[in-house]
Amino acid sequence: MSTVQLGSALTVPLFGQLGALGAAGLRLGWAGVLLLILVRPRRRDFTHRDLLACTVLGAATAGMMLFFMLALVHLPLGTASALEFLGPLAVSLYGPGSGRGRRAWTAAAAIGVVLLTEPWHGDLDPLGVGYALAAAACWAAYILLTQRVGDRVTGLKGLAVSMPVAGIFGMLIAAPTVSAQVTWPTLWTMLGLAALSPVLPFALEFLALRRLTTSAFGTLMSLEPAIAMLIGLFVLGQMPGLVPAAGIAFVVLAGIGATRTGARPTAALTPTPPSTPTPSTSAGPPSRISAPTFAAGRSPSLDSGSGCGSVDDRL
Repeated sequence: MSTVQLGSALTVPLFGQLGALGAAGLRLGWAGVLLLILVRPRRRDFTHRDLLACTVLGAATAGMMLFFMLALVHLPLGTASALEFLGPLAVSLYGPGSGRGRRAWTAAAAIGVVLLTEPWHGDLDPLGVGYALAAAACWAAYILLTQRVGDRVTGLKGLAVSMPVAGIFGMLIAAPTVSAQVTWPTLWTMLGLAALSPVLPFALEFLALRRLTTSAFGTLMSLEPAIAMLIGLFVLGQMPGLVPAAGIAFVVLAGIGATRTGARPTAALTPTPPSTPTPSTSAGPPSRISAPTFAAGRSPSLDSGSGCGSVDDRL
């Protein structure tokens, strides 16, 4: 969360040269290249459904970053992040793993978001709010899809496919705005920002969603608006008021509650081993071919001297 908001804050000064779409597109493009080089996913590691899920995840990732960068043109970092958090908040309320015990933390997070945005002032830019809410919808889809892909594909291979897809979407959208403004120093700067965010935080989130329910993860993300407000203060000089400071207290409380109640059940993490067939007890004439032995996790073989391949575990 800290690297996401720090990367966003460091990208804002580049809007004048690249524009919001250009800055987001370059970050996504570099992130896709870095993950392809570092992880090197192989085609045989994916089923057709896995590839489809990774493609949709890539589209959601691109939308999340592009819309959020557009929101930062119109809104302070803390306010945009608070509105974007409505996506994870919706997952906490209605996603898998939600329950009565976590509703209190979700309510605390919602109060914090209201205090952070101060909607009663009525001075928020409607276009910026719309961009932030679109980013929130993409973030909710990102959380659900990331857990699905992370459970089916080992390691970071799913992310190494979805991020290049996001990079393609981002560059296609950003190309008209960056083709004339890009310089070599700017490209290297965006490479560093891509490593800071999204490569590092998205990889950590990918691994975290294997251990947390989507509901708990969404509530834990309530810390992000508070972190964004602090980074906006120290990096961009955006001074928060007393009411937003109270909102920080509520979202921190919600985040603490999420970490205490959000571990995924062990059954969701451990593949179920194949059962061992029970030998038949019915009487009958002996067979001329010995019955093959069924070992747990092994396939039957008619040749007693041949080895048996292991059944692929489903992650």
